[in-house]
Amino acid sequence: MLVSNHKRYLSGSDWVINTLDYMMKATTGVGNLSQVVLLLDAPLDEVEVRNRLNAFVKQFPVLHGQVSRDLKLAPYWKIPARSGREVTLTVVNADSLLTRESIVAHFEKSANRPFQDDKEHLSFHLLRDQERCLLAMAFDHRIFDARGAELFLNLFQQNMNTGVPAAAGAIAFTSSAALTQWSKKFLAGRTVNRRIIALSKSSPRALPIPRDGKGCQRYHLLSFSEQETATIYENAYAESGYLMESPYLLSVIIQCMHELFTTKQEAGSSYLIPVTLDLRPNKDPLQEMFFNYVSYLFYQIPIDAVVDRKGLIALLKQQMYDQVKSGFPKDLAEASLLTRIAPLPVLGKLLHLPMKGKMATFAFSHLGKSSYQHPQFMDRTVTELFHMPRVPVPPGLGFFSNFYNNRLNLVISYLDGLLRYDEVQMLDRRIREGFGLGGR
Repeated sequence: MLVSNHKRYLSGSDWVINTLDYMMKATTGVGNLSQVVLLLDAPLDEVEVRNRLNAFVKQFPVLHGQVSRDLKLAPYWKIPARSGREVTLTVVNADSLLTRESIVAHFEKSANRPFQDDKEHLSFHLLRDQERCLLAMAFDHRIFDARGAELFLNLFQQNMNTGVPAAAGAIAFTSSAALTQWSKKFLAGRTVNRRIIALSKSSPRALPIPRDGKGCQRYHLLSFSEQETATIYENAYAESGYLMESPYLLSVIIQCMHELFTTKQEAGSSYLIPVTLDLRPNKDPLQEMFFNYVSYLFYQIPIDAVVDRKGLIALLKQQMYDQVKSGFPKDLAEASLLTRIAPLPVLGKLLHLPMKGKMATFAFSHLGKSSYQHPQFMDRTVTELFHMPRVPVPPGLGFFSNFYNNRLNLVISYLDGLLRYDEVQMLDRRIREGFGLGGR
């Protein structure tokens, strides 16, 4: 194992994320970028925000690193000795009170704005009206996963509260080139390959990627009140089991997407959904903020199993249990270490082969309770927190939910032209009804 503050060898998961970043830049012009958005009950001062963010970010030179390879071909994150650049902060002052639609439209623009160069992996966007404001942290998924981004903001606020530096001296990253134990990795790869072959036998439904699209990502936010969230969780526990809200949420979304596919008469005999799973070892919080600690479960749902909600939830839970019990997520993480030798363009093409370009029907992620633990941000009350990720193309469509301050938020992220306005509104209405809330 290497302990260094100048390099951090990338895991297999990191290299897959780097591949997705390369593919997304080729198809949409913007990499694997995501945003976490805080809605605050009062405006922030631009100068104070800029100064405090700059002081905090400069403690972490890793945020300005880039990918390199050593002589053994193992890819690593090359970390500069110090952070020498200012944080990008864009500020927009609204002429009138912000509406839900205007908020989403504004942050669509920042979500579709690429970073300045390959050494910028973080930027901030401040949107203010006379009564409140929103702060979005746009981050490169190569340096943060969603929970890592929340942990970073949490550490920022903790630093604000205590005045204690977040990083006492340079952070030493522990990592390994891990270009050894090939037989173990190949055995894991064989298990993963069998799973992929099984998935590919049933043709998954997927929306056709628009050829005349602008490559922009669009978003739709479903925000639920505390009372609505309580109702959703009560229904989830009643239908899926205690702390089993994720299969419940996914079952509702699958049924709504099934209705959409039925109207569009798209071909395919099943739905294929990759779902993220957090594999943080929970050993060093300061290290585990950075890079990626996610693996994936793959749910494959036959079309004729969708209509019965109870049966659908049971099928999702069974597939989850089977994959976790068999060690599939760990095998996937182990096998992905083999991919790090492949150049990004080559690996990008290889990822398309098993499913003939149909990577999934849509992506799904439920973060659960937020890792941002503070009720305030820079002395303003945080009323909402939600995520706006971009989705790889294909499938160009994803559903992402999180829980903060006793409220659930669900974001639909889709490639421009993939869904019509009326189809998005139908999904909104049917998801609310599926959660037992009735239409708007």
